[in-house]
Amino acid sequence: MATSSYEAARADTNDYDVAGGGWITFAAIMLGLVGTFNVLEGILAIANSRVYTAHQTFVFSNLNTWGWIILVLGVFQLIAAFSLFGGSEIARWFGVFVAGVNAIGQLYYVPAYPFWSLMLFAVDILIIYGLVAYAGRQLREA
Repeated sequence: MATSSYEAARADTNDYDVAGGGWITFAAIMLGLVGTFNVLEGILAIANSRVYTAHQTFVFSNLNTWGWIILVLGVFQLIAAFSLFGGSEIARWFGVFVAGVNAIGQLYYVPAYPFWSLMLFAVDILIIYGLVAYAGRQLREA
C-alpha cells in the first residue's frame, strides 16, 4: 500500500513533536505576557495614575503597596518565562509557584481593576495547568 506525500511529511514532523508542546509554549509565552502586564500595572499603581478607580477598598494596605506587590510579581513572572525555555524542572515549578502566587494576588487586586484582574486570574490557572500537566520529564525525554 502506497503512502501519500502528506502522510510521509506528517510522519516526519511527528518524530519531533512533544506531547503537550503547545501547552508548554503557551504557558511560557503567557507567563511572559502576564509578567509584562503586571510590571506595567505595578508602575501605574505606584505612580498614582488615573487608570484605577478613585475609591478602592483593599483587603489590606493601599493601591501603592499593591502596585509594588504586582510589580515584583511581574518581574518574577518574566524570569520564570525566560527560564522555562531551558526546560528544567526547577523552572517548571518556579513558573507554577509564581503563577499561583499571582493568581492569589490578582484576586486581592480585584478592587483596583475588576475585569482585568479576573482575566489574569483565569490565564494564571491555564498557565498552571499547562506546566503541571505537560512540562517536566516528558519534555526532557523528547
